[in-house]
Parts: sequence; structure tokens; C-alpha cells
Amino acid sequence: MKRKQVALLIGTALLATTVLSACGNNTDTGGQGAASETKEPDNTPYPITLVVNQVGEVPAKDNDLEKAIKAYTKTDLQIQWIPLAAYDEKVNVMIASSELPKLIKLNYNNPSIISSVKSDLFWEIGPYLKDYKNLSAQNQQFYDNIAVSGKIYGVPLFRDLGRSVVHYRKDWMDALGLKSPKTLDDWYAVIKGMTQGDPDKNGKQDTYGLILSKKYNQEADSMLTRFSVSQGGPNKWKVDNGNFIPEFMTEPFFETMKLFKRLYEEKLINQDFAVVDVTEVNKLYESGRGGINISGGNAQSWQDKVVKVVPSAVIDAAPLEGPNGIKLPSESGNNGFLAIPKSSVKTEAEMKKVLSFVDKLMDPPMATLLVKGIEGKHWADKGEFTEPLDRDADVKEVKPYRDTLPQRGENYNVAKPMKQPDLFNKNKKIGKENEKYVVPNPALNLDSATFSDRGKELDQMITDAETKFIMGKIDEAGWKAEVQKWKAAGGDKIAQEYKESYEKAKKK
Repeated sequence: MKRKQVALLIGTALLATTVLSACGNNTDTGGQGAASETKEPDNTPYPITLVVNQVGEVPAKDNDLEKAIKAYTKTDLQIQWIPLAAYDEKVNVMIASSELPKLIKLNYNNPSIISSVKSDLFWEIGPYLKDYKNLSAQNQQFYDNIAVSGKIYGVPLFRDLGRSVVHYRKDWMDALGLKSPKTLDDWYAVIKGMTQGDPDKNGKQDTYGLILSKKYNQEADSMLTRFSVSQGGPNKWKVDNGNFIPEFMTEPFFETMKLFKRLYEEKLINQDFAVVDVTEVNKLYESGRGGINISGGNAQSWQDKVVKVVPSAVIDAAPLEGPNGIKLPSESGNNGFLAIPKSSVKTEAEMKKVLSFVDKLMDPPMATLLVKGIEGKHWADKGEFTEPLDRDADVKEVKPYRDTLPQRGENYNVAKPMKQPDLFNKNKKIGKENEKYVVPNPALNLDSATFSDRGKELDQMITDAETKFIMGKIDEAGWKAEVQKWKAAGGDKIAQEYKESYEKAKKK
């Protein structure tokens, strides 16, 4: 992109911001009027430090997109990118040492982090949301899904609720005469065929139908949960006459584990799944060695990458369908949330400045920037639609910001809809239609002091037991013994606390 174009974009952003300020936009002041803001020189950027997890490669410091964000929001934005694998641990250390930025991404499923939220270490922003035009315009469900004890402490990184989509190598499926799997037996047949049937026709057994990482059953992309729910199982917890039963104590989940045990025994999945990082798994798929996956991502991205290695590869997408139709676990509607620490943002006035920055990120010009990138570099106006100019540049330069800052896709941007390939649109359509078939997690917003204190430890206990069972280190009796240990170590207490919280919520 030419320097002149960049300067024009940033200049336009500055002009738009000046106009917004002159109009007395409430998002600049938290609805308190412009008087307090005018004390500060108009051209003085407000310093904001932000900590988020790394998405792909770390963008070049002060790149064109970042400059545009700074110019429009009138901030001196400094971002610290932390590798995803070490993110929660690093954030815990930062909280413990009170060395926090002004804005930080927190993961809702991290019990120790939620415990720190309950300890009043972050600003409660719920009462202020009404004063910000973009933040207040969002569906309340997004905020309810990150509520802690009924209070809102951050702005969600918005995500669709039904993002589990089956992505697969259609060329392999066609060549092997396979059909989209519905039952667990179907999944076995497809995975076996893609592993042992030499689908790439190179005379070697060097492919896998399914490739797992060490986080195969953690967080939003829990593979066992996705399989189990498709077969009629619950999403994390089942409510039976008011009693809470964990998914791993249900029949569909155990049958799913038995499938994975069989796959491992017959070497139909990667034998190093318990230790391999997700980035390495992604590389295997992109190099043409994996055939089918369930992902919240985009099939088009896989297609674009794999054809560079295997030009004849064809990726397709399908809903996650079980024997009784489409069923998938509902996601929380966010990829974490941005919170404001009290240790680094000490006054209400400063907290409102930080919220104003977040709100401005959802203004149409910023929404366009985060969704599409920079016009002339990442996309171009082609009449009825806009078109991407460089998908590789989009993934490398735009996606890190799109995935770590609040945005609502095409809902707010000022540019015309992006013209996308048929596969991209198909994947998006499936994700949207999935919302009709999602199975919610009934414990998502319930309180459990035990889970807050020891949830991560207890979750790890079960994950380790699942891995031992799949790898054949324990049998069914051994698995049941591990479940009893979990119950005695605090699992039963969590279930009871969820029941009490559930009954309390029903009375309100």
C-alpha cells in the first residue's frame, strides 16, 4: 500500500474523530458531557496498554492498521501479545503481581481469573454500558453470558453461538466413497478410511482422518463434547430433576470416549495427541495430512492454505449431525472479554475513557477496518460488493486484531458486504443456521465457590483420566474410579453448588 494512501486513511480517521468530538458524542465521555474532556489538548493521544493472546504471527509494531486505530480513537495504543498456550498462566502472574495493563483479555472459563474478578480487582462496567451507543446496542445475552455473580465486568469479544462446523477433504471423501458421518460408527469408518486408505495416493500411510492436540477436550472446542452432544449428550452438564450431572458421567460421552480409545488402539489418530500443540496440528492439516475436523473457524481458510501444498485439494463444510439430526454444543457467544483493572485504572473518569476507546472500536469506520482491513491493501470496492485483495495479508495483518478486539462482523462496517467464495458463504450459513440446534450449557452462569477455587484442578483431573482411558492406561473400572476421585475431591460439591445456584436463580 502506498504511503500516500495510508496517510489519507489516518487523516480521514482523525477528521472523523474530530467531528465526533465536536458533536459531543456521549461515547467520548461516558455520557457525562464534553466539559471534562476539553481540559485535555485535542491532539494529545490517551495512552492505553492492552494485553491479549497471540493470533498467528505477532503483527509488526505500529503497522498501518494499528496506526489507523490509534488515529481514529485518539489513543497511544500499546499491545502486548502473549502466546495462547501460556496466556492464562501469564495473566494469573500479572494479577498476582498487580502488574496489569489498562485493558486485558480475560477468559471466562478460567476459575482463578473469575475468582479475581469476584475479588473486586476489575471495574464493574454494567451500570455504564447504557452511556455508550455501540456497547449498549448489543444483545443482552452476550453480556449475560459473561456475568459474574450477576454483574458485568467486561466487554465480550463477540462470537456466534453455533460455531461448530464439520470441515473435510471432499476430494478424499469422494475418492474413498465415504459419506458425511452421523453415528459414531460412521465417524470410525471415515477416520479409518482417511488414515489407511491412502487418500493422497502417494503409496504411504502418512495421513490421518482426525488429528488431535493436547487441548482436545478443553474450552470451547472440546472435541469429546462436540461428538457426545451430536449423539444426544449434554453440553458440559445435564440437569435431571434439578440435580447437576457432569457430561462425562453420561452414556453418550462414555461411548464417545470408547470410540476415541479404539481410534488410538488402531493408530487411526496421532499417537502424540496428549502432548502436541494445536499450532502443530494446524500445520499438519494445512500440509495436506488431515482429512476431517470439527472447528469453529472457516473452511475457506483451510482451503486457501492446503492448495498451496496440494493444488488438487477440495475442502467442504457440513453441519455437525447425529443420528437424530443436527445437534451441537452452544458456545458462550464470546472469545473471552476485555476487562479494566482497578490497579492501573484508578478513577471512574479514567475507566470511562477506556470504555470510550472500546466503544469507538465498534464505530462503522473501525468496524470496517477490523473486519476487512485497509481499503486498497486488503480489500477493494467492486460495485455491489467489496472484494479481498490479498487473503494471506488478511490472515497475517488483519485477523490478529479482528480476533482480539470487539467487532460484530458485517453488522456495523460502512463498506459494502465482502464478496466471498462459495465455501466461505456456505460455512457462514451453516454457522448461522446452527443457532437453531445448539444445546446450552446449563451451568454457564451459575455460581460455585468450589469451582472458582479449584475448578481448573478438578477439570485437569478428568482430562487426565480421559487421556489415560483413550490411551489404554486404565480400563472402564479404572475410569469409574477416577470419576469417584473427582467427586470426592470436590466434584460432588460443585454439582451441589450449581443446584443451589440454579434453584436460587429460578426464584428471582
